[in-house]
Amino acid sequence: MHGEKLIRVTKLLLDVMFYSGIAVIATLPFSLRYAGAHYSRAFQEYYILMLVIFAASGVCGTAIIGELRKMMRTVIQKNCFVYENVKSLEVMGITSTVIVLLFFIKCFFLPTPATFIVVLTFFIAGLFSKVLSFVFREAVRCKEENDLTI
Repeated sequence: MHGEKLIRVTKLLLDVMFYSGIAVIATLPFSLRYAGAHYSRAFQEYYILMLVIFAASGVCGTAIIGELRKMMRTVIQKNCFVYENVKSLEVMGITSTVIVLLFFIKCFFLPTPATFIVVLTFFIAGLFSKVLSFVFREAVRCKEENDLTI
């Protein structure tokens, strides 16, 4: 009972994050201009570069959340060990790597402690996603093998 409530809350949180991410990406040109005017002139100086980096990483982040939402559906259906989740974990690993590369590029133009934290966080997330995809692939294989056993 307690686990089901946690699952529903997590699904709701992922849904809110997904649609909020879309809104943030859509308003990014305006928010970057605002940040350039009120926060740091570097955002004005590197406006196009920052727009490309933040928009691309926002799309990748939203894609990661989308994959987590897909995986959450299998949790709700109590059917977690399926190849679709292996694929989702692989996609999350790739998109995490893209975010690492984008923010690594940003380090050359506008290095901040937060940039280095983003690089490290998504590097670790990408590695874990890849490792978990191997674990899930093996779990799916075992599950299918057991399903065939009478």
